[in-house]
Amino acid sequence: MLDFLTQCYQFLCVDLQTHLQTFAQDYGAWIYGLLFVIIFCETGLVITPFLPGDSLLFTAGAVASLEGGVSVHGIALTLFAAAVLGDAANYWIGHWIGPRAFSGKVRFLKKEHLDRTRHFFEKYGSKTIIIARFVPIVRTFAPFVAGIGKMHYPRFLAFNAIGGALWTFILVYVGYFFGRSKFVQENFTHVIFAIVIISVLPMVYEFWVHWREKRLAAAKTNEILASKESEE
Repeated sequence: MLDFLTQCYQFLCVDLQTHLQTFAQDYGAWIYGLLFVIIFCETGLVITPFLPGDSLLFTAGAVASLEGGVSVHGIALTLFAAAVLGDAANYWIGHWIGPRAFSGKVRFLKKEHLDRTRHFFEKYGSKTIIIARFVPIVRTFAPFVAGIGKMHYPRFLAFNAIGGALWTFILVYVGYFFGRSKFVQENFTHVIFAIVIISVLPMVYEFWVHWREKRLAAAKTNEILASKESEE
């Protein structure tokens, strides 16, 4: 397990820029296809929430600032299309699978991820589709749960497009404008690691809130039971 986490850290934080730069130098325009596939799968398939998202967008923008043959606008539009189409595909997969997703019979679905995403929907409503763009794991499951709940598709599509635009354009262009700075280049690994940590903070916060609510509810229940026992 430790080796796996080390390899993930190595790929996502240490070698991601090197891999993308090397690919762009060796294969040119195919870099757009590679980025499209990764983001489409990260947002469109519930079995691949582990793929890089935020860190990849930032790194892609940084690579565009360093590689003359790579257009930052082309990357931004490619990733926007991948994010929107990925969410759309995920919505229809959820629509097709339906409530069976929560029955435990679909092996590749982790119920805790679904429950966490459903909690987001209960708290934020349709805006979850936008907010979830910036929350790993939830980002992958939000359109799936929207499909399960038969969310009105035109409404879903509007939130999907808005969220996709904000997510991709902000991170890609931030990576592009800061990618050339000496500080970022000298500390790129730490910058990517910081992006990964920041991106998971909302999920950690929601988990803590959910855990705290359950603990308070349990304490209240125990208090009521103890009060009834004392009355008897």
